[in-house]
Amino acid sequence: MRLADLLVGYEWKSMSGRDFLDTDILGITADSRQVEPGFLFAALSGAQVDGTTFIPDAIAAGATALLVSLEAYKDGLAGDIDPAISLVPDRNPRRRYAKMVGRFYQPQPDHIAAVTGTNGKSSVVEFARQLWQACGQTAASFGTLGLVAPGREESGNLTTPDPADLHKTLNELAEKGVSHVAVEASSHGLDQFRLDGVEVNIAAFTNLSRDHLDYHATMDEYFQAKQRLFTEVLDRDGVAIINADDAKGDELSAEVAKRRTQILNYGYGASDIVLKKAEPLPDGQRLSLTVLGKHAELTLPLIGGFQSMNALCALGIVLADGADQTKAITGLEDLAGVRGRLELAARHTNGAAIYVDYAHTPDALDHVLTALRPHTDNKLKVVFGCGGDRDQGKRPEMGEIAARLADDVIVTDDNPRTEDAASIRAEIMPACPAALEIGDRKEAIFAAVNGLGEGDLLVIAGKGHEQGQIIGEDVLPFDDVEIARQAVEGGRV
Repeated sequence: MRLADLLVGYEWKSMSGRDFLDTDILGITADSRQVEPGFLFAALSGAQVDGTTFIPDAIAAGATALLVSLEAYKDGLAGDIDPAISLVPDRNPRRRYAKMVGRFYQPQPDHIAAVTGTNGKSSVVEFARQLWQACGQTAASFGTLGLVAPGREESGNLTTPDPADLHKTLNELAEKGVSHVAVEASSHGLDQFRLDGVEVNIAAFTNLSRDHLDYHATMDEYFQAKQRLFTEVLDRDGVAIINADDAKGDELSAEVAKRRTQILNYGYGASDIVLKKAEPLPDGQRLSLTVLGKHAELTLPLIGGFQSMNALCALGIVLADGADQTKAITGLEDLAGVRGRLELAARHTNGAAIYVDYAHTPDALDHVLTALRPHTDNKLKVVFGCGGDRDQGKRPEMGEIAARLADDVIVTDDNPRTEDAASIRAEIMPACPAALEIGDRKEAIFAAVNGLGEGDLLVIAGKGHEQGQIIGEDVLPFDDVEIARQAVEGGRV
């Protein structure tokens, strides 16, 4: 592909002074280790690494074009680069990179929905995939849990991957006939412009609560990052799906309305997809809805009020895409839960249920415990911890929530990373002084399971689908679900 075809709207003459638009580009990457002859290398700067330091490596590997920041260009970078190499300076190289990658990997699936919010993204994209499938579409979901598509399942580790990886996957799906894709849009990914080359025609907002303040300076900056999905990434002719019950729902709706973009809202306070009533059942809930003016009654095979909201968000996505309303609503009754999201891991021999959930923020822990209380005949118990090298302010908040909403609490380790695990627990314990402190996570789970009585319910929170425990720089194999099952089967710590 010609470089000119990747630079639509780029005022190259006034910025670079080089005639390079006929350069053939055979690949594009921001990782110098992946550069091959004929590639364009994007020398992006991050919090820890300056991509310009890898330019010599990229050139040695055969790069024929470089994307750099305008600042680096003005600082004299051009004088150090062989004139035969095309040099593309840009005021916002991250956004330019995403746009270029989007043009390089074509086509994309015709229908792309992006979902953002503090909690619920993984469930919503997977529920949307299932509902699209129920309506006869060939669909995929992509995010924290990896990729799920017809004949293809791959685990993942990033909510929103690098633009090149994201677009390569979208292109592969399109080539395989996948027409509908739901992707997660993290605040990090939006802030770093990773989705700016994606042709998003539906954008959904689940909720906003405290998280990632180790990255975003304030909650307002956190919200502004998520808002970019609706004000800059979403096609103006697209549809925004917004949680009417969230405190930020009205503010986001007002911003979307300025673009004259269509809005569908959902929730108890919504006008489009209205949740009239949710009645807890042993293994699900009975929902009473008004969907675009029509009444509907159904049984959702998922427990927890927040799961009903996630399901309605997914319903909004497929309806915005033109799905048959009856088929879409019927599809809600066949939804399968998502790995590590209120997953029933095991049952004690006395019948007590053990759930595993990814809840690792104050709001998520609050929602999980609140959701499980109606399904608890006796005591509600929780095992949780807080991650290291992350927002410290949420640690006492989560301790207070656990103490207030659960009957028994065990505070344990959850990916301490390079922090001292005991110090992390020490920041939690004052907020829940009656809790039992057991640092070893496996030992904590065994203790909780062995202490279950008839009618009790245990939730192991924080790691969900994760398959490892991060201690220092090492990732040690660890699966909450597997450990819970071992404890039920009578294994030893």
